[in-house]
Amino acid sequence: MKQLIRIFSSACFYSLALLMILGIVTTASATNGYFSHGYSVQNKGLAGAGTALPTDTLTAATNPAAMVYVGNRADVGLAVFNPNREYTVTGTAGHLDLGTVKSDSKWFFIPYFGFNKMLSDKNSISLSVYGNGGMNTDYDKATYPGAGASNPTGVDLAQLFLAPSYALKVHSNHAFGVSAIVAYQVFEVQGLAPFAGLSQNGNKVTNNGHEDAFGFGGRIGYYGQILPGLSIGVSYQTKINMTKFHDYEGLFAEEGDFDIPANWNAGIAYKPIPELTLVFDVQQIFYSDVDSVGNPFNPAFNTCNAAVMGGANPATVSQCLGGNSGVGFGWDDMTIYKFGVQYQGRPDLTLRAGYSFGQQPIPDKEVLFNIIAPGVIEQHVTAGITKTIGEKQELNLALMHAFSNDISGKNPLFPAQTIELKMNQWELTAGYSWKF
Repeated sequence: MKQLIRIFSSACFYSLALLMILGIVTTASATNGYFSHGYSVQNKGLAGAGTALPTDTLTAATNPAAMVYVGNRADVGLAVFNPNREYTVTGTAGHLDLGTVKSDSKWFFIPYFGFNKMLSDKNSISLSVYGNGGMNTDYDKATYPGAGASNPTGVDLAQLFLAPSYALKVHSNHAFGVSAIVAYQVFEVQGLAPFAGLSQNGNKVTNNGHEDAFGFGGRIGYYGQILPGLSIGVSYQTKINMTKFHDYEGLFAEEGDFDIPANWNAGIAYKPIPELTLVFDVQQIFYSDVDSVGNPFNPAFNTCNAAVMGGANPATVSQCLGGNSGVGFGWDDMTIYKFGVQYQGRPDLTLRAGYSFGQQPIPDKEVLFNIIAPGVIEQHVTAGITKTIGEKQELNLALMHAFSNDISGKNPLFPAQTIELKMNQWELTAGYSWKF
C-alpha cells in the first residue's frame, strides 16, 4: 500500500507540473466548438471515438469505467496544432472594414499525460491530464470600430482538466467508473473597447491581460462487453461551475461567469474478426446552457443600446454586457458523430483511421461577435499508428485534418455588410506509453 501511495503521489506531482506547462502553452486544440476532437494520441487516431474501447490512460476523458480494462500503464504525448482562421467582410463600406483578415499565431504545442494503476483485477485508480481550447484568435487589426478601438483584436481561451478516476468491475464484463474533475481555465480578450459603453462595467470588457478561473465537476461512466466482440459505453460529465473572470465581468454574462458545459457521449465497439475493431460514438455538448456562450447577440444588444440612448445607466440594464441577460456568442448545442477503424495486422503494429461530423454551433445571425471565436469546424478525418517495442513500450502517432468550413451572415449592426467566418486545421500528435 505504501508503494501504491508513492506511485500515485508521484503521478499527481508530475501531472500538476504538466498542468502548469499546459497553462503556458495550451491555447488551442482541434475542435468541436471549443472541445477537443480527442484526448490521447490513440483516441485522436479514431477521430475521438472510443467510449466503448479502452486504449490508454486518457480513456477516462471519455469513459472512466473503461479504465479498469487498461492495465498498469502511463502515457505521455505532445500535439503540434495548426489552426488557420480568417474572416471576410463584403458589401457596403460603413461599419467594419471590407476585405479578408487572417489570424496570426498559427502553431501551438499541446501536451497530455495519464497514469493508471490496477488495485486488483477488479478495480483501478488513475490520473489523466488533458485540455480544451480552440477559441484563440489574433487579428493584426482593430476589427471593431469606435471609441477606444485598438490593435490587435482577438481572444485566448484554454481549459485544462486534472481528473483522478476510480473504476470497478461489478462483473467480469461490466464496469462503472467515476472521475472527480479539477478544472482550470485562462482567458484574455483584446480589441473590444468600442463595446465598453454598452457594458455594466466598461473597465472590465477588454485588454485586461490573462485571468485564471477554477472549478470542480465530475464524470460518471459505464462500460460493458454485452456479447463476444461487442462492447458498449456511456458517460456523462456535469456542468462545471467556474469561478468568475472578475477582470472581464463587464464582458461575460452574469458578471464574468464562464462555466464549462455539461456533455455526454455513448459508443459501441465491434470486432467482426480479432484483428479488426469498428467503433462509433455520439457526443452532445450543451453550449447553450452556459449564458456567456449561449446568449444571442440580439435582442439583448438592441435592448441595451436603446436603454442607454434613452439615458439609462447600463449598469442597471440586465441586457447590457456583463448583465444576467447580457450578450453572449449565441452558440447552439452541438452533436458529434464519430467513426473509427482499428486494425492490428501483426502483434507489434496497430493502424487506425477515423472520421467525425457535427454541425458547427454558430447561427448565421451571430457572426459579428464570433469573429473572435470562429468555432465553425464540422468534419475531421484522422489516421494513426502504434508500434509496440518489446512487451512494455509503445510509440504512437496520429494525424488529423479538419476540413475548411465557413459560415456567412449579415452584420447585425450594419445589414448592408456580410461577414464570413472560415477555418481549417491540421494536427500531428506523438505519444509514448509504458506498461508496468
